[in-house]
Amino acid sequence: MKKIYFIGINGIGMSGLAKIMKTKNYSVKGSDLTRSYVTDEMEAMGIEIYGQHLAEQVMGSDMVIASSAIKADNPEYAYAKEHGVKILKRGELLAMLLNDETGIAVAGTHGKTTTTSMMSSVMLPLNPTIVIGGILPEIGSNAKIGTSEYFVAEADESDNSFLYMYPKYSIITNIEEDHMENHGSLSNIIKSFSVFLDQTKEECIVCADNENIREIIANKKRIRQLSPKITTYGVADQERDIQAGDIRIEGQLTTYEVHVRERSLGRFQLAIPGTHNVLNSLPVIYLAEKFGIPPKKIKEVLAGFKGSRRRYDVLYDNPESGIKIIDDYAHHPTEIKATLSGARSIEKEKITVIFQPHRYSRLKFLLHQFKRAFDEASELILLPVYSAGERDEFGVSLRDLEREIDRDNVSLETDREKIIERILRSAGREIFLFMGAGDISGIAHEAAEKLRRKDETV
Repeated sequence: MKKIYFIGINGIGMSGLAKIMKTKNYSVKGSDLTRSYVTDEMEAMGIEIYGQHLAEQVMGSDMVIASSAIKADNPEYAYAKEHGVKILKRGELLAMLLNDETGIAVAGTHGKTTTTSMMSSVMLPLNPTIVIGGILPEIGSNAKIGTSEYFVAEADESDNSFLYMYPKYSIITNIEEDHMENHGSLSNIIKSFSVFLDQTKEECIVCADNENIREIIANKKRIRQLSPKITTYGVADQERDIQAGDIRIEGQLTTYEVHVRERSLGRFQLAIPGTHNVLNSLPVIYLAEKFGIPPKKIKEVLAGFKGSRRRYDVLYDNPESGIKIIDDYAHHPTEIKATLSGARSIEKEKITVIFQPHRYSRLKFLLHQFKRAFDEASELILLPVYSAGERDEFGVSLRDLEREIDRDNVSLETDREKIIERILRSAGREIFLFMGAGDISGIAHEAAEKLRRKDETV
């Protein structure tokens, strides 16, 4: 039995692959300095997880999988390199698994987890293998081994590891500036996505409402290079192969008409808010029908789709008091703006946003884009930056973000208990929307639990 060691095993991407390899009867163990909500599940599967990074823990391993956050001076990584143990990036292992199957890889700066989750949910009758950067309620996990040829996976552009992939089908949701500490410029990001498109074997479904995607298509037309087949989708009033129209918000639901090359598939319904989620659903509808799933079944699954965990995840909702707590992963300015716009379309009460910036580098490179991201918030509370292992060496602070936003009802808070107290004292008719990719979710869950206990004593 081959032995695989994962450095940084509790990460959402790493843990999914660890579970896949364990299910494939590999001996799997790993290490991480912090536990997460996937740790218990892996340990229940028999995966041994260490809370420290120690060289001796790697001894006897045939292969080491390293998270992109792991540096060369990590003692486990250094030991593996010194002793000739094969080292792979997480993205390399994922690509090795996907490239041999009918792979459907979902890429994009935003929306890829939601789109991958939708795709996985709709395709469950076909029993695909699934690897997602979030927890999908329908399978209660971020990974699943299937018995069919289909392999649905989220593709990570942050460190260009998605370029190891040669999927049969791919989806590109959008392209924007992000992870500039790795890419350096938007033009480099666009080049990477262009290569990813070229590496798709059969068909790439792209959101043509995004100007950077349109630039890629235009460049390929200019040099007469349009392989693989490109299929476009969108909601803009432009010609698209897959089009959503007549979008209506009816209470908590969004309904819309879908056409594929002038052929009507009828009216669809989503319970998660925002035009961005209508966009996310379009390549899912198109590919699912292509794979033989009837439109009626697709409509049924999408109507019941509640999103993956931490994507507009309603943790607490009291209709009597009007207090609601929502946990959302949004951390890029465009994601924040889209999520808030979707929230405002269905939530009529005061929306108080509690935001935790993610990475000093992102705050530095995208500082000016945060200025209008919170326009739909009634009140904004800023938490200290979640470093994600970065050093505070980018010369940017929370005060810089506060000055950039430059509006009333913005405050800074370093004490999580005071945030929870603020929520418990709320007079009601207020939505608390927690946003960020760090450990802010823990505050949201703690506040929701305390509110539930408070309700029980009334």
